[in-house]
Amino acid sequence: MARPKPAPVDPARLPELAMATMESAKFPMLATDDAGQPRLRPVSPVRTEGFTVWVANLRAYHKTGEIAANPRVELCYLDKDHHQVRITGHAQIESDTGLISLIWEKNPLLRSYLGTPDNPELIVYRIDPLQ
Repeated sequence: MARPKPAPVDPARLPELAMATMESAKFPMLATDDAGQPRLRPVSPVRTEGFTVWVANLRAYHKTGEIAANPRVELCYLDKDHHQVRITGHAQIESDTGLISLIWEKNPLLRSYLGTPDNPELIVYRIDPLQ
């Protein structure tokens, strides 16, 4: 049986299609490196601008140490139609307090769990895609 071939896509539409997949999938998987062992877990982005994604984390989580040791990460979004978007990038701790406040105000889940945006357990990672 012949394998089906995907329909050709206009390269100019790729960013638009990728962003639609990201919006539809909502919860990507985050891959980190745990001393040579890949680790994968679902995350809930708290902000997205283009292909830059912010992910909230708690200082006590294991991935905090993994990212500190190796900030190279990958996000993978998969929608119901099996379209996928992978973003390979570097995770860095967001230090812009204005941006953190904006993220805080738009995210009731953070507020319900952490109480205040200056809770020392809160880390917000900014994942910038590699070019």
